[in-house]
Amino acid sequence: MWSEFKKFAMKGNVIDLAVGVVIGTAFGKIVTSLVQDLIMPLVGLLLGGISFSKLSYTFLDAEIKYGIFIQSVVDFFIIAFSIFFVIRLLSRFKKKEEETAPAPAGPTSEELLAEIRDLLKERQQDN
Repeated sequence: MWSEFKKFAMKGNVIDLAVGVVIGTAFGKIVTSLVQDLIMPLVGLLLGGISFSKLSYTFLDAEIKYGIFIQSVVDFFIIAFSIFFVIRLLSRFKKKEEETAPAPAGPTSEELLAEIRDLLKERQQDN
């Protein structure tokens, strides 16, 4: 069982996925800090000194913190746009690689004609 697990864990896809998760988590923390500490305070200043982290609405005994939700939505859009941008960039590089890759070499017209000639000779010999 341990050897099967080692084979699974050492496959390239699993390691790539693990690296992607770690980088994605770190990137998410950076974007959250960017939104909370830079973007939202600037937006709040432009809107008259509003602190989005303190925006809330009290309903009966529940406090609905919609300012934090707005920050999370901004986080999501920044992360989604970043992922879109990276995937778009990677697909362009991949497309350029495919365009520059040489087409598989097929038989030349002389080779095809020689094959046809040989097939015709074989037919004549059979008759």
